[in-house]
Amino acid sequence: MTVTLLGVDCSTEPRKTGLALGELHGETVSISRCSICSKERPPAVLAREWLCESDSVLIALDAPLGWPRALGATLQGHMAGAALGKEPNQLFRRATDDEIKRRLGKRPLDVGADRIARTATAALRLLDCLRRGTGRPIPLAWTPDEDATWRVIEVYPAATRIAHGAPDQGGSLAGLDDLLDCSAVEPSVLAREDAVDACVCVLAAADFLRGRAVSPPNLETALLEGWIWAPGPLAQRR
Repeated sequence: MTVTLLGVDCSTEPRKTGLALGELHGETVSISRCSICSKERPPAVLAREWLCESDSVLIALDAPLGWPRALGATLQGHMAGAALGKEPNQLFRRATDDEIKRRLGKRPLDVGADRIARTATAALRLLDCLRRGTGRPIPLAWTPDEDATWRVIEVYPAATRIAHGAPDQGGSLAGLDDLLDCSAVEPSVLAREDAVDACVCVLAAADFLRGRAVSPPNLETALLEGWIWAPGPLAQRR
C-alpha cells in the first residue's frame, strides 16, 4: 500500500504555515502538492482536503510535540518565589534536542524556554483538529511497520538537510535535488521558505518509512518528551 506523506512547516499563524503532499518512489520523494495556508484555508482544513481519499498516511510536523520531562516534574507543586532546584538546560531541553546536537551538530530551539513553545502548541492543536475532523486516532509513530494507518512524527528540516549532506539553510532545496522531485510545484510557491521546509518535512517522513531515521535510545522518555526523527550523518551511513 502506498503511504501518503504530509509535511507541515508549523507556525502560530496560518499564513506562515506550509503544507506539502508527497509519495516515496524508490529513492525519490515526489511532491504532488504544496501550499501556504491562510485564514480562510487553515492547516487543518487544507490537510483534511488533501488526505480525504488516503488510506495510509504519515504526517511529519516541524514542531516539538512534547516538553522536557524534568520541566513538568519540577513545576508540579512549585510555589512562586521558590528555587527550581535544577539547571536551566535540564529544565528546558529535551533528550532529543541533545541527541540532534550530538549527532548532527545542530541544536533545536529549547521548547521549554523559547517562543517555539507557541508553535508547539499550535502543532498539537492542528493534530487534535485532524483527529476530530477525520475520526482517526493518528498516534505518534515509533517504528516504520506499525499497524496504525494514519500516524504522525516530529521532524526538524535542518537536521534532515544536515543528515543528507545538504547546506543548513532554511527555505532551500540545495543539495536535495536527487532526493526531492518538486517539479509539480509552481515556482512561486517554492519561493516561500515555509513551503520549501514543508517539502523537506516530507523527505524526513520518507527517511522514517525507509528505516533510516535514528530511534530513541530511551522510549519511556521519548513517549513523554517527543522525538525528532532524522538519519545519522551521511558519512556514517556509507
